[in-house]
Amino acid sequence: MSEEAKKNEYSADSIQALEGMEHVRMRPSMYIGDVGTRGLHHLVYEVIDNSIDEAMAGHCDTITVVINEDNSVSVKDNGRGIPVGIHKKEGVSALEVVMTKIGAGGKFDKDSYKVSGGLHGVGVSCVNALSEHLRATVYRDGKIYEQEYEMGKSLYPVKEIGVSDEIGTLVTFRPDKTIFKETTEYSYDTLSNRLRELSFLNKGLKISITDKRNTDDEGNFIYEEFVSEIGLSEFVTYLDATREQLTSQVISMEGEKNGVPVEVAMVYNTSYTENLHSYVNNINTIEGGTHLAGFRRGLTNTLKKYAEASGLLDKLKFDIAGDDFREGLTAIISVKVAEPQFEGQTKTKLGNRDVTSAVSQAVSEMLNDYLEENPGDAKIIVQKVILAAQARHAARKAREMVQRKTVMSIGGLPGKLSDCSETDPALCEIFLVEGDSAGGTAKQGRDRMFQAILPLRGKILNVEKAMQHKVFENEEIKNMFTALGVTIGTEEDSKALNLSKLRYHKIVIMCDADVDGSHIATLILTFFFRYMKELVENGHIFIATPPLYLVKKGQKKQYAWSDEERDMIAKNLGGSVNIQRYKGLGEMNADQLWDTTMNPEFRTLRQVTIDNPQEADRVFSMLMGDDVPPRRDFIERNAKYANIDA
Repeated sequence: MSEEAKKNEYSADSIQALEGMEHVRMRPSMYIGDVGTRGLHHLVYEVIDNSIDEAMAGHCDTITVVINEDNSVSVKDNGRGIPVGIHKKEGVSALEVVMTKIGAGGKFDKDSYKVSGGLHGVGVSCVNALSEHLRATVYRDGKIYEQEYEMGKSLYPVKEIGVSDEIGTLVTFRPDKTIFKETTEYSYDTLSNRLRELSFLNKGLKISITDKRNTDDEGNFIYEEFVSEIGLSEFVTYLDATREQLTSQVISMEGEKNGVPVEVAMVYNTSYTENLHSYVNNINTIEGGTHLAGFRRGLTNTLKKYAEASGLLDKLKFDIAGDDFREGLTAIISVKVAEPQFEGQTKTKLGNRDVTSAVSQAVSEMLNDYLEENPGDAKIIVQKVILAAQARHAARKAREMVQRKTVMSIGGLPGKLSDCSETDPALCEIFLVEGDSAGGTAKQGRDRMFQAILPLRGKILNVEKAMQHKVFENEEIKNMFTALGVTIGTEEDSKALNLSKLRYHKIVIMCDADVDGSHIATLILTFFFRYMKELVENGHIFIATPPLYLVKKGQKKQYAWSDEERDMIAKNLGGSVNIQRYKGLGEMNADQLWDTTMNPEFRTLRQVTIDNPQEADRVFSMLMGDDVPPRRDFIERNAKYANIDA
């Protein structure tokens, strides 16, 4: 066999087992992050990653995902199929090694995979360990092979069950309810958003998802298919669909620098936010890393050099900062690295130093060519940068006013804030309450020891459509900064958030359970997402869930949080009942608000998390921006989840 043939061969000997997996079930969070909804969906991503790796290696062009009626998930690809031959070291089928040994897989064999997203090696064996049942079916060499497992242990040796011309691997698994106690129900939207993202990152790859639990108006299973022939440029266009584009086209490039394949797509829009999204081997590196640093360096140096040469900066009385070049910029940076060095098991930050210069050079060349070939767009971009610099200068003055107010002693806190007596931030929580009336009720009903109340007057500023200095000049926003104790902005990074002085580790948005309350909550969330994202990422933001109804019969009373719950309570109580609809927090007395919404023993708080930063960015832009039709479509599609008063 030739050397080239040996490199392309994917056999049982390509599988290398590194260590056992006995403690995966004991400490699942070490491997998948948590055992809540995020960890549950991570199981699917781990299986899909194997198929994506086959696609990146050039052996797969179709992946199908099915959410079955029993909430199990099936992932099938048309790759080479996991090897089924006997593994020399382990003495069992390579398929069984892959499925039951943590750290086993072809990703550690450089001849099998040059680039992979699953280099930590937890992969499908971890999924198997955390599933009450898993079935692996392999289509390979004209035959069909199968093996089933329960809680990570094989039920029988790999067996041949038929013949087929197909090739590929099918994995069907059902998460273990004893591990995922919160829920084992998969979200179609969460999975479809990730698959759409993967299709953009792997152009030409066809990925589909079917939900057999639900049907459309015609009785067909919910189904979507994603395929992108263009790739990242199409991704940027999708993310920026609700923003007004400044440049005539998406600026993009694809090439290789210093042995690192680099793909970049970017576009400027009229917004005031920076939206940079980075990937390494299809992994969303939400904390950035060296590839993002390289992009910023290449962008800043190239644009600054062009702007200075154009003479457009001559009248500017202060220096341009790095942030100014990225205001109103949406960009996707994707690199493929043979041996990525990630910080932490969750793989959220790239550490390979050589990637910085590779991306910087690629971006510089791409941008130089674009600016020279499109002088009209180049002038628009530079003018946008100048406007951003002027706004930043104004924002710095407004921010300094906030900082001065924040760093003062207790006397400098907002007048409307009713603070708590506890001084340990980890034990303190603050309720951001809609209106003075509800704020007054909350102040009476709270536990003064650890609960603070900050009433907000009406609807706060929509930061999605406001320049930065207007945000820092807004009275309600200034009060939030001051009450929370955080500071924002340095000369190096005007958006850097300093959380060292955060006064409350639990920040609860408490609004009326109606349309206006939902709008106010969304405005506050938009502010946190755009200006205090670290608070969201660190798990500090929560949404209170006040009840919608009080159902009474005689001395008996129960609260209901939905129409269905109201009807069930009324049925259980029997006969004629009195139903009170709470249209606002102010309609409750202090005891009722404490019992239902503020008492830690009985309340339900929904923690705000960011599972998909790109989709969150797109949704906030769509909901809070100027483009009406996409917002109307979104509301109509999701109207069944809304409670709208007639």
